[in-house]
Amino acid sequence: MEIDYGPLAGLIGTWQGNRGLDVSPEPNDGTEINPYYETITFEVAGDVDNAETQKLVVIRYHQVVQRKSNDEVFHDQVGHWMWDAKAGVVMQSLAIPRGVCLVAGGKAETVKDEIGSIVLSVAAKLGDPDWGIVESPFMRDNASTLEYRHEMIISPDRLSYDQTTVLDIYGRRFDHTDESVLTRA
Repeated sequence: MEIDYGPLAGLIGTWQGNRGLDVSPEPNDGTEINPYYETITFEVAGDVDNAETQKLVVIRYHQVVQRKSNDEVFHDQVGHWMWDAKAGVVMQSLAIPRGVCLVAGGKAETVKDEIGSIVLSVAAKLGDPDWGIVESPFMRDNASTLEYRHEMIISPDRLSYDQTTVLDIYGRRFDHTDESVLTRA
C-alpha cells in the first residue's frame, strides 16, 4: 500500500539554496548578520501508529548550513516532519548539537495561488505542555530557547522559510531569525 504523505509530500527530495540570512545575537547588545547557503534533504520514513489510535506519516530531514564568508558549517540539524491527517496537525521534531531539542506543532494550509503552494506553520515554547523545548543545563543557564516559530512555503520547485528562535542570551531577550529560499536539486 502506498503511503499518503499529505502536505509533506512536496518536501521529499534534496533542496539547495544560497540566499539565506541569519540574524543572531552577539555579546554587549550586538547583532551578527550572516548570509548563508544550505542543503536540506528530506527522506520518507514511513508511517507509525501511536497507542493503536494515532497514525502519523513521517519525513526525516537533515539540514546543513554554511556561512558564505568562510564556507564553515555553523548549523547542522536533524529531525522529522510528521502529519496526523485525522487531527489535521503537522509536527516538527528537531535536535541540534548544542543540547537543544523540541517538538513543535501547528497546521498545514493550501495557498490559493496558481500552483497550490502548501504552508506549514509550527511553534513551540519552553514549558508548554503540548509543544515544548528541552535543553541542556548549560543552554538553560546561558542561551535558553524560550520560543520557536517556523513557517515553510512549499511549491513544486521552490521552498522558502522564515524561522524565529526567541533566546534569553547575554542578559537579554533576542529574536534570532533565519530566512531562506531553496530550489529542488
